Amino acid sequence: MPPSRKYSDPEAIARIADLVLRSRRLVEGAINGMHRSPFHGFNIEFASYREYTPGDDLRRLDWRVFARSDRHYIKQYEEESNVRVTFLVDASASMKYRGKATELSKFDYASTLVVALSMLLTRQQDPVGLVLFDEAATTVLPPSATESQIAVIADLLERCEPARKTELGDLLHSVTGQLRRRSLLVIVSDLLTDLDSVYDGLNRLRFHGHEVLVMHVLDRDELEIPFDGPTIFRDIEGEEEVFAEPQGFRRAYRQAMAEFVEGVRKECGNRGYDHVRFLTDEPLGEALSLFLHSREQVTRVGR
Repeated sequence: MPPSRKYSDPEAIARIADLVLRSRRLVEGAINGMHRSPFHGFNIEFASYREYTPGDDLRRLDWRVFARSDRHYIKQYEEESNVRVTFLVDASASMKYRGKATELSKFDYASTLVVALSMLLTRQQDPVGLVLFDEAATTVLPPSATESQIAVIADLLERCEPARKTELGDLLHSVTGQLRRRSLLVIVSDLLTDLDSVYDGLNRLRFHGHEVLVMHVLDRDELEIPFDGPTIFRDIEGEEEVFAEPQGFRRAYRQAMAEFVEGVRKECGNRGYDHVRFLTDEPLGEALSLFLHSREQVTRVGR
């Protein structure tokens, strides 16, 4: 569980300052021209009523309610309500990887995305929470829409030291049992884990009516294996080592990785979930802006 510390502590502020500043710049640049949250629209089922106000769509007046109460009420759908978002962030050892052509490791890149999106969500009073995991959940922060929540999330991410293996499938099963209301779960991971178990977890979430967005964070080295000459390849989450000549299997490896990413995208799509791939050598601002504006387009079409 996260510590109950005060975030006015100068040491804490100094530690998270770079991450928060980097994220704030992303948000200010990426949301320019946007009209509504890209996270609204995941759920469009009826939620409740609210009183009519001038300017509301008259087609959504409930005349049956009017006949009983002599007052005008509008049907309010789930997408108009605050979205409860929990980020499930992979803090396993493989997320520490940083290629020579990148400034940030996969975990640092993911952390910046999470803090930036959390800023966007809390601006619109959407509660946001965080779960850090490797072989199990190591940190659980319940959703909140307060401004101080950003500092808590940033500090937890900044102090996290990715380690151990990834066991996302088991985590999805346990999280499903703990959610008491419909939520949006944002999985931020390289997905280098047992995918069959992950798909089982996604099926369970779908059965219980939860929404999922998969943010697939990878380093370009993992897709293209750009190494030349004899190389020792080490399993960053284990102890296995392989001595190999990259040129001998580069084509087969690249094809396998392309199939891996495409396979995840299709499996998510089959369940009605969005899958977005991020590469750590892509400018964060451009990647986030493209994602947000593409989500806004999807939301508009969904209406």
